[in-house]
Amino acid sequence: MKDRAMATLTVYGIKNCDTMKKAFAWLDAKGVEYTFHDYKKQGAEKAVLQRAFDEKGWDSVINRKGTTWRALPDDVKEKTTAASALKLALENPSLVKRPLIVTEKGIILGFDADEYAAAFLSKKR
Repeated sequence: MKDRAMATLTVYGIKNCDTMKKAFAWLDAKGVEYTFHDYKKQGAEKAVLQRAFDEKGWDSVINRKGTTWRALPDDVKEKTTAASALKLALENPSLVKRPLIVTEKGIILGFDADEYAAAFLSKKR
């Protein structure tokens, strides 16, 4: 789309994740330009995670349905706070919901085609 504003997006995640593959396919099909930050190769960035926690809440950013979270000891899960969740996510980025997309307007978590269309294809970003 020629009239689409060209914002720089950074997509954070793990390349082989199924949800990431859906997001990549959607972004590529729509011609949305982005930079990919691979947690496995580059690790997590504290400032990005902090921004996501601030905007979405730590309990939305941390994927508590994933195997990484479920593998944590129960006492760690029960006592998790924003500060400890940040430390856990920095140590193990697999805990972070994927993809985590940083846009000019804010953070987007996960894959939702309608949310992506509204965020990336509208002229009024």
